[in-house]
Amino acid sequence: MTDRCNLRCFYCMPEEGLNWLSRTELLSYEELLRISSMLVGMGVNKIRITGGEPFVRRDLMELLSSLSALNGLDELTITTNGVLTAPYVCELKRLGIRSVNLSLDTLDAARFFAITRRDEFAAVMHTLQELLKHGIDVKINTVVMQGKNTQDILPLVELTRELPVSVRFIEEMPFNGDGHQFSGIAWDYVRIMDEIRQRHPQLKKAADEPFSTSYNYNIPGHKGNVGVIAAYSRTFCGTCNRIRITPTGILKTCLYDDGVLNVRDQLRMGDSDEQIKQVLLQALNNRVVDGHEAERRAKSAASIHQSMAAIGG
Repeated sequence: MTDRCNLRCFYCMPEEGLNWLSRTELLSYEELLRISSMLVGMGVNKIRITGGEPFVRRDLMELLSSLSALNGLDELTITTNGVLTAPYVCELKRLGIRSVNLSLDTLDAARFFAITRRDEFAAVMHTLQELLKHGIDVKINTVVMQGKNTQDILPLVELTRELPVSVRFIEEMPFNGDGHQFSGIAWDYVRIMDEIRQRHPQLKKAADEPFSTSYNYNIPGHKGNVGVIAAYSRTFCGTCNRIRITPTGILKTCLYDDGVLNVRDQLRMGDSDEQIKQVLLQALNNRVVDGHEAERRAKSAASIHQSMAAIGG
């Protein structure tokens, strides 16, 4: 929806923010709806709205209302940081949105401020409460970072004891938006799971949904569940069927590529739906085998250090 965000998470962008895109560079509401309608007509049955932070864009609820009416769309979901979301939860429920991904890297207010550079922990927790109160499934997305929030792994797991939430721990990725060299991670998915097993040796592997990017686990007696997403190790690439369209209309068949098609330009050149569908199919049929190959093919190192906010994180 947008590259803008009301938080400044250090692993996503510099403290001063980014060189924000102008409104004319962003896909318009009408363009977003047209692209979505075409993709649903081609067989896409799930759409996730991301940002930046989706709720900083004023026409979000209007778009969600139109998307929810698309014939053939089975699931419409949102990824949000939760700062502005609480007032809209009732309307989300009315539109049929059954699941929301909530970005939350810590359960400690001081660490939240250190990570996000904003004092919004209470607002995010209020959103979590509202989502659960309205019966919306919540997946909490936590990026695990050495020296920043590894002490939050077990408290977040403990959250699943009494709450019906899914907590997914995500490997840190290089999309920091500041061009600094990313030297790899200390906490990969294996180490994260080892940490959880030390406290919960009875952890049991759950069945993963088809094309899932997470490995999921149940803990006996817990209402919720936990999972890990090997976003840096990229062990799930062989079954990934996801595509991504950035706020400027760049089609990415992998987070690690630097874009394979500018859909916005196709729209604004006056191409018909059928013409655009053909170039979309051509791009999708030529997707790389995995994220490592996508990174090797990227035209410049700068593409690997984009902010996640700019590529739909």
